[in-house]
Amino acid sequence: MYKIGNQIGQETVHNPASVHPVTSPLTGQVIGEVSYADPAMIDRAVAKAREAQRQWAQLTYKKRSEVLFAMRQQLQAHEDELAQIITQENGKSLAESRAAVAKAIELCEFAVSIPALIAGKTEIVSTGIEVKEMTFPVGVLACVTPFNFPLMVPMWTIPNALVCGNAVILKPSEATPVTAMKIAELFAQAGLPDGLLSVVNGEKEVVEALCDHPGIDALTFVGSTPVAKLVYKRATSNLKRCLAMGGAKNHILVTDEVNPEIVAKEITSAAYGMSGQRCMAASVVLAIGHCGAVIDQIIAISKQMVAGRDCPPLISRKAVEKIGQYLDQTPGTVVVDGRRAMVEGDPNGYYIGPSVILYDTMEAMPEEEVFGPTLEIIQVATLEEAIAYQNRSPYGNGASIFTDTGLYAQEASLGLSSGMLGINIGVPVPRDPFSFGGLKGSKFGYGDITGYGSLPLLTTTRKVTTKWNPKDKKDWLS
Repeated sequence: MYKIGNQIGQETVHNPASVHPVTSPLTGQVIGEVSYADPAMIDRAVAKAREAQRQWAQLTYKKRSEVLFAMRQQLQAHEDELAQIITQENGKSLAESRAAVAKAIELCEFAVSIPALIAGKTEIVSTGIEVKEMTFPVGVLACVTPFNFPLMVPMWTIPNALVCGNAVILKPSEATPVTAMKIAELFAQAGLPDGLLSVVNGEKEVVEALCDHPGIDALTFVGSTPVAKLVYKRATSNLKRCLAMGGAKNHILVTDEVNPEIVAKEITSAAYGMSGQRCMAASVVLAIGHCGAVIDQIIAISKQMVAGRDCPPLISRKAVEKIGQYLDQTPGTVVVDGRRAMVEGDPNGYYIGPSVILYDTMEAMPEEEVFGPTLEIIQVATLEEAIAYQNRSPYGNGASIFTDTGLYAQEASLGLSSGMLGINIGVPVPRDPFSFGGLKGSKFGYGDITGYGSLPLLTTTRKVTTKWNPKDKKDWLS
C-alpha cells in the first residue's frame, strides 16, 4: 500500500485530516492513500520555492542543465519501476507506460538544448549605440496535470521550467499521485536543490489556491476544456501568466482512393490507444466520397478487439458509466457497442471495449468530447464539406487526412483549423523541438506547452540600451 504525502521541497508532509484512497483501474482495488495539502502546506511550498528560485536563477545554464542530464539517467535507470507504477495507478498497458518513460527522457534531452534557443541578442542600432537583450526566468510556476499521462505531462513543463531558472510546484491528478511522488524523488536523486520542486495533492480547492496565491508567477494546466477555461480566467484575473490546455474532438478525413486495410488499422489504433483517454485520440472520421470499404474495415477491427487485451481500463467506474450514457443517448446508430465486448482482465476493473457510431448527418453528432474508446463516423460528399465541418468544431487540438493525393493533403493542411495536423498520420503529435498546442477551445493562453513554443511563458526579457561614449554629441537616435 502506498502512503502518499505532500512533498514540500524534499520533505514529505502528511495531512491526517484529509486522506483519500488511490484505486487501480486494473482491478478496482485500493492500492494506497494520499493526503491532500492544506493552505498552510501550500504557503510553505511557495515560500520554499521562492527562496530556492532566487539562488537557482543565479547559476549558469550549464549548471542547471547538469541536473537534467542526471535526471535523464535516473529515468533510464528506473524505467521498469516507473512503467509498473504508471500501469498500476493509471491502467494503461506496460508498452504504453514504457513509451511514456521514453518520452520523458526525450523531454529532458530537449531541455538541455534550451540555452542555445534563448541566447540573448546584441545589435548596434545606431552610431555608438548598442542594444542587448537578456533572458530571465519568470519565477515560481504551478503545474496542474491530468491522470492520463502522469509522467509525460508533468515532464512537458518541469524540465524546461527548471533549465530556464524557475521553481515548480506540481499539482498532479488526485487519481495518479504515486507517479508524481516518484518524479520528485528522482529529481532529488539527480541533484536538484531543495525547494525547486514541490508536490501538493488535492482537488479543486488546491488548484484555486494556486491560481490565487500571490507568490506564484505563472501556471500551466492540462485537462478538460470547461476546467481549463475556469483556470485560465482565475489565474489571469490574478495577473499571472497562464497556459491552460483543454480537451478535443479530433477529426480524421479519409478520401476514397486510400488502401482500406492500412488506413482502418491506423485509424483504430489512433482511436483506441489508451482506450481513447488522450487529447489527441482520433474521435471522428469524415469519410469523403465512396469510403464504404474503409468503414467496413474499421467496424470489423473494432468488433475483434478485446477489452483488457487491446483496450486498457478507463480511469474510474464513473468514466465507464459516462461512456455508457453517451451510447444510450446518441442519435446515431451504434454498430459496435463496447459494453458488450469481451473482457480479458479482472472483472472488477474499469473496462469497456471499442464502440463505433454512424451518423446520417453532420448536425446529428454531439460536439462534446467523449474521452473513451468511441469512434464516430460521418459520410460526406466532398473534401470542402469535410473541412467546413471540422472548422465548426469548438475544439482545435488535432486533425488529420488520409489520402494518396497531394492536392487534397495541401488543401487540408491549409484549411483545417487545428494546432496540430497530420497527413497520413492518425495521432499528429509533433516531436521536440516542435511544440504541442491546439487552437480554439483546446487552448487558452499564448504559446505552446512543449518545445520552443513553451519558452515565452517560462521567461522574461530585458533590453539594455547603452551609449558607450557619453561625450559623443550625437543624439542616440542618429
